[in-house]
Amino acid sequence: MTLRDWLVQSEAQLLDGPHPDRAKRDAETLLLYLIGKNKAWLMAHAEDDFAGCTAIRYAGLLERRRKGEPIQYIIGETEFYGMPFRVTPDVLIPRPETEHLVEKCVALATQKDARILDVGTGSGAISIALAVHLPHAYLTAVDISEAALSIARDNAKLNHVADRIRFLNGDLLTPVSDEQFDIIVSNPPYVPNTDRALISVEVREHEPAVALFGGDDGLAIFRRLIPAAYAAVAPGGYLAFEFGFSQMSDVEFLLKSAGFQKIEFTHDLQGIPRIASAQKI
Repeated sequence: MTLRDWLVQSEAQLLDGPHPDRAKRDAETLLLYLIGKNKAWLMAHAEDDFAGCTAIRYAGLLERRRKGEPIQYIIGETEFYGMPFRVTPDVLIPRPETEHLVEKCVALATQKDARILDVGTGSGAISIALAVHLPHAYLTAVDISEAALSIARDNAKLNHVADRIRFLNGDLLTPVSDEQFDIIVSNPPYVPNTDRALISVEVREHEPAVALFGGDDGLAIFRRLIPAAYAAVAPGGYLAFEFGFSQMSDVEFLLKSAGFQKIEFTHDLQGIPRIASAQKI
């Protein structure tokens, strides 16, 4: 069989998977990953024979994808804010929507040497993107998972900012309880436990539950994070975070109750409120 034949057959196989709309793209992505070539090479060699051990390995990758494993975990990498990131099932796969959170923090960082804390860093996507785009800022990234921190450290090296970020293990702000920051940023778990059955199988069964689910109403972490952040934000500083669908009014109440002012909400490209920011006056 030629490479073209394999792609046609593979696309048909993935039509039986959780995302038939992405079957062609996923089949091609997995093939290019396996053979280490780009799309231009594939177009020029579409009639080449494809068999043997490589074809067997390709069939295995396709089956993993058909069963719902995220393609980012299969190939071990993804892109966020124009940068490469290593990902494993120990970390949440960075979403394009979270890029709005990075953009908000860049806009808030009016101090050249801003002290920024990333709570629940996971893959390190937010803190690393901020380190790259705010070259004079001081970054600290915290996560409760040592496995996640290992991935984040690798990603910091991959993006040449390993010397710019201090990685600490612990729950929320516990590792920095005696420090203050100009900006605290977080993408915490906010999916309600009651919505577990509603999210896609590839997310529900493969991504880390600790990074997804935020209690019965999705607000459990916010109830702890927001008051702790208020105590740790320097006067004039900001808290910015991502939140879930229909949580805006609850988030606003929690921010006001903690003492935050100048509360603003940023919508994603679908017009959904996605990012909250607030200032400590």
